[in-house]
Amino acid sequence: MKASELITTLQSMIEVKLPAFIWGPPGIGKSSIVKEIAKKNDLEFLDLRLSLLDPTDLKGIPFFDAKSQKGVWASPSFLPHDKNSRGILFLDEINSAPPAVQASAYQLVLDRKVGEYELPKGWSIIAAGNRENDRGVVYRMPPPLANRFVHLELDVDINEWKKWAYSSNIEDILIAYLSYSPESLFRFEPDNTQKAFATPRSWSYVDKILKSSLPKELYIEGISSAVGEEEAVNLVSFMQVAKDLPNIQDILDGKNPKCSDDVKVLTILVTGVVSALKRDNIITALDNVIDYSMSLPPEFAVMMIKELQLNGFELEDSSEWSRWVEKFAYLLG
Repeated sequence: MKASELITTLQSMIEVKLPAFIWGPPGIGKSSIVKEIAKKNDLEFLDLRLSLLDPTDLKGIPFFDAKSQKGVWASPSFLPHDKNSRGILFLDEINSAPPAVQASAYQLVLDRKVGEYELPKGWSIIAAGNRENDRGVVYRMPPPLANRFVHLELDVDINEWKKWAYSSNIEDILIAYLSYSPESLFRFEPDNTQKAFATPRSWSYVDKILKSSLPKELYIEGISSAVGEEEAVNLVSFMQVAKDLPNIQDILDGKNPKCSDDVKVLTILVTGVVSALKRDNIITALDNVIDYSMSLPPEFAVMMIKELQLNGFELEDSSEWSRWVEKFAYLLG
């Protein structure tokens, strides 16, 4: 399912305290989505990487209580103890954990307790892991543990990523490049021995590289370290056509600068205009953008409108919208 669908589904699971397991390949944002849900709902967020834990880390260490004359378990301090607290306990990489650790997690998921510890009622459990065919270090999950979860699989979707990218101020050139080459968003191949490969997570690293002080002559080497050499060369080549862009502020101001008919240039232009409009967010600029889009090749006029809709612009509020619809109605049918 898409990220937006997963978010809606997880919200429902959290309401009824139903444990959910998110499946998906590495780097597609599983943990980021859960963290964002916690933030949006004002919930605490505890991320436990089970692959890094020992069995006693969850269950605690046994010791003799002289007062009760019994052996008890000292519950771990990193688990939530406030009975009035509310949050999400995120068990990441659960199927990469050794079987003994999974057994401790099984008791926590099954009974909401492990050893002497009991999870406060206000907390929900969400787990995540890579698929067995992703060739990562995974252990087959025991059926009793698997049966305690509802299982959800997260897919990569370019439009979902672009919506996030616009709102997260990802570099316009990156959004444009991945609009031009959407298959580059995710190029994970389990049999590939290359250390760096393209995923939504690694493209966010590229965004940071572009925002850093790295000299442009080192872009290919720097970007290769995040997404691989092929994508780095393609991106840098794509960036070189940006010099042919018209002035985007002129478009927002209602001028009609000419633009190259190069597909790459037009893709960068659409993304740049929408990003600039998102920052300005005034109705007169929206009118000007829709008017300007009518001077573009039809497929890019439609692309401009789709990008505006993706960012939540109410096109019906524009005085130019009816004129645009009249001109391009044949494409909308």
